[in-house]
Amino acid sequence: MPPRYRALFRGAAAELKSHRGWDPGALDLARAIAFASNAPLLANTTSRLVVECNRSLGHPQLFSAFTRDLDPAEQFRLLAMFYHPHRRAVEVSLRRAMRRRRAVHMGVHTFTPVWNGKRRRADIGLLFDPKRRFEGEVVEALSRELRARAPKLQVRRNSPYRGWTDGLTTTLRGRFPAASYAGIELEVNQALLRNPVGWKQVTAAIADAVRRAIETL
Repeated sequence: MPPRYRALFRGAAAELKSHRGWDPGALDLARAIAFASNAPLLANTTSRLVVECNRSLGHPQLFSAFTRDLDPAEQFRLLAMFYHPHRRAVEVSLRRAMRRRRAVHMGVHTFTPVWNGKRRRADIGLLFDPKRRFEGEVVEALSRELRARAPKLQVRRNSPYRGWTDGLTTTLRGRFPAASYAGIELEVNQALLRNPVGWKQVTAAIADAVRRAIETL
């Protein structure tokens, strides 16, 4: 939480600690994947309750209930400080990579086990656009490697969300050709975090699966 905006969140500790405020475990998992794959890690560490970097400009969830009533100048400042730098850095990294080869862009997230009173069944979700062949190939390879390394985990495609709805990968699909850009969002159930030893094993298995999947493409 940037110090300048902490006053907006007084009394909102429960909200900040919930899945609405952050994705617990996502950064550690992303670091493990980046290390295993020798890939750049571009992490956004500002709470989505300040500004949601995975939403397009104008999206109703771009600003939260805590920031949507700020004056336009302050919202512009939020975008300039946290939103645009992250998204720009991702795009620049991808353009650099695609000068030499195809690029797999993986957004790493975790999701709450229960949503609107319903328990989610997936342990790992792979979000993608099935109309894009390269993305389908990546997901097929990744699914295969995950089954080999973590056979007890339920791996589902486009669950608990659909991979073609609004998000950074969706935006970038409009800027990069389908043959050379694959935008995959990895979603992992936060219930797996309850067992620290098990979570380390899951993290290692996912990181190794991503590495092996990319090597086979």
